Amino acid sequence: MIKKIIADGTTEKSFLKEVEKRNGETDKKISQIVSDIIENVREKGDEAVKEYTLKFDGKLPEYYEVPRDVINDALTNADSDFTTALLNCMENISEFHNRQKEQSFIDPKGNGCILGQRVRGLERVGLYVPGGTAAYPSSVLMNAVPAKIAGVKEIIMTTPPGKDGKPNPDILAAAAIAGVDRVFMCGGAQAVAALAYGTDAIPRVDKIVGPGNIFVATAKKLLYGKVDIDMIAGPSEILIVADKTANPVFCAADLMSQAEHDKIASAILITDSEEIADKTIEELEKQMTALERKDIIRASIDSFGAVIVTESVDKAVELANSLAPEHLELMVDNPMSWLGKVDNAGSVFMGKYSPEPLGDYFAGPNHVLPTGGTARFFSPLSVNSFTKRSQFIYYTEQALLDAKDDIVTVADREGLTAHAHAIKVRFE
Repeated sequence: MIKKIIADGTTEKSFLKEVEKRNGETDKKISQIVSDIIENVREKGDEAVKEYTLKFDGKLPEYYEVPRDVINDALTNADSDFTTALLNCMENISEFHNRQKEQSFIDPKGNGCILGQRVRGLERVGLYVPGGTAAYPSSVLMNAVPAKIAGVKEIIMTTPPGKDGKPNPDILAAAAIAGVDRVFMCGGAQAVAALAYGTDAIPRVDKIVGPGNIFVATAKKLLYGKVDIDMIAGPSEILIVADKTANPVFCAADLMSQAEHDKIASAILITDSEEIADKTIEELEKQMTALERKDIIRASIDSFGAVIVTESVDKAVELANSLAPEHLELMVDNPMSWLGKVDNAGSVFMGKYSPEPLGDYFAGPNHVLPTGGTARFFSPLSVNSFTKRSQFIYYTEQALLDAKDDIVTVADREGLTAHAHAIKVRFE
């Protein structure tokens, strides 16, 4: 059963520290395995990728790169309700992310100088998409749509083959809708390495995005710097701040919506109402029995779940900020009045009818969010995640002359006399 904690300034903080331990350092054995895979792919390219595919997936796919007509056929043959739902989701995702576009600018000065910034999309991005039971077409949309809006010229997707050697048709349908350019049948750390270094078949990319298992996450971490990445994703988490007006039926359902992801997912309710706390615990036990993934949910909430009772909603929000959750639900009266007090959260869901799955699929804001407390300094995936910026400077002779003495003074103070010389030589 989920733990009930009466906040006393110590007990709840001890529990939250235990939750944070889920996001510890990567196992050294896994790091070594992944390092070996990366090096092998760097040296042997596609040959190594196929060897690992056969080793880990049990069968080589019927094709290494999925033909365009197979991708298009997956969309044509998809269930019409599913296709319509994906299109409706993409419309909302596109509308939201279009508002994030950053503009280049030119700033002409009165003395003839021109300053500015140029913003443009990355040349090529790699999208990693898990296969098997963790195949999420929604993640294809959430990653590919903002990349397209940013102006990324080419999106390369990698996804592991199924046991039959074929791609997941739902993933292909989402790829067709989102405008993914090419799809390769490979997964794991070997796919990440292939995207980072490039092979004869798989183009080298500038950035790799998308979720994966511990081997994929470790490969992204080790290759960061060689290639950009979205973030190091940890176990999923949800935190609900509730007051006496909350509905415990909803609270329990929403906690389980994240607990079903993983046995080490975290689902926490913080409330100033002991009645809501007790009724939510009752609802968890009642609702859980009817869910397909009840064993995973049970393991998650028993180990990393809790219902914490605080003296006030203010204290609950204070605790929420300290945990910096991936998903934060404000199940309180007038949630908008509390939004300004939430400093650390990946995405905030406000009110009784804004459950977390709404953000996972449909509302429009991105569902690729910082986990493990990194919402203190990381942001959700966005259009800006797929752009790069360059600055430019144009100075006239007179403007540089006017600035000369200040530049030379600072350069000399730093002992960089060649810097100073590059200024002075123009006026000797």
